[in-house]
Amino acid sequence: MGGKLSIDDDVHVVIVGGGFGGIAAAQQLKHHGVPFMLIDLLDAFHHNVAALRASVQSGFARQTFIPYKETFGTSFLQGRVVRIDTTVQSVVLDDGKDVRYSHLILCTGSDGPFPGKYNAVDSYQKAIEKYENIVKEIQAADSVLVVGGGATGLEMAAEIRTEYPTKKVILIHSHEALADPELLPCVREQAKQVLLEKGVELLLGQKVSNMNELEFSVTRKGTVVKTDKDEQFTVDLVICCAGNKINSDAYRSSLGGCLAENGALKVNKHMQIEGFTNIYAVGDCANVSEPKMAYHAGLHAAVAVTNIINSMSGKALTSYHTGNVTMLLAMGRDDGVGQFNGYKLPRFLVTKGKSQGLLLWKSWREMGQKAPS
Repeated sequence: MGGKLSIDDDVHVVIVGGGFGGIAAAQQLKHHGVPFMLIDLLDAFHHNVAALRASVQSGFARQTFIPYKETFGTSFLQGRVVRIDTTVQSVVLDDGKDVRYSHLILCTGSDGPFPGKYNAVDSYQKAIEKYENIVKEIQAADSVLVVGGGATGLEMAAEIRTEYPTKKVILIHSHEALADPELLPCVREQAKQVLLEKGVELLLGQKVSNMNELEFSVTRKGTVVKTDKDEQFTVDLVICCAGNKINSDAYRSSLGGCLAENGALKVNKHMQIEGFTNIYAVGDCANVSEPKMAYHAGLHAAVAVTNIINSMSGKALTSYHTGNVTMLLAMGRDDGVGQFNGYKLPRFLVTKGKSQGLLLWKSWREMGQKAPS
């Protein structure tokens, strides 16, 4: 892709969602001199891979938010997209503002309970404050229940026990096996062993039956928890790490015919949404059969941007191909399990590669900013 790119005056790419896929797309467009507008709820990129560490370590959260304006300047707009008008090619925000696009990249990600996710129109200072508050809640609790044994739940339980080894931590999960089903069985079993080694109590094959009576992420001493196996116990704090769903609010009303059952957008091999040549889906909101991970969102973004540029210069479009699963689970700062390209990795490698620094250095470098010391 050498040489100066010739760009028509009517080219303006809009990126909805500033997660890992969104910032990857924005940086690549910026590099090629393609006009774009990145729109996100927050005023800073949230490196949510480190959100759970920020929930247990005071002062850590400020490392996990990287202001958009310092990187993208006037090519960033804070707000909530509520509708896409494909006829006039514009996105409409909840304040009535509309932004025209020639090409659209949807990177709306997934939504879920705090602290694993933080999806609100807010300032990053407010977000940091909320993480500092949950650190205090965890510190005040003698016992914590983590609901959900997917990647987020087991990482949350491990973070709490690593930082506060005297606290009682219980993890409840509706299935017998922990973590993502796409992982090798031996890796899932290893994740279970790490939790047991750290002293986490496991309630597997059970569900909380009184979820609607519970208050999450706030310490309430003596909270009664009931399970569907007629068990009952009390804890001081309940943290919900279950129920993540595709964040489809921005496009559901406009692109309803392109939705998969889970709310993700059906895409072709070029990451284009079915029925459109100028609208792309990237990351969690793309209906691609693979685990929902930051790493994959970055790969999707590269394909989408390459294809936007190729379509302007008359070149053939590139395709996205799924590969063998690579996934690393940080089990506290001192342990981790995972696999690379379908092969199980030694725990010390995952610890060094992910668990210790949670890849924060990578996001600060990609955003061209210096992390706070």
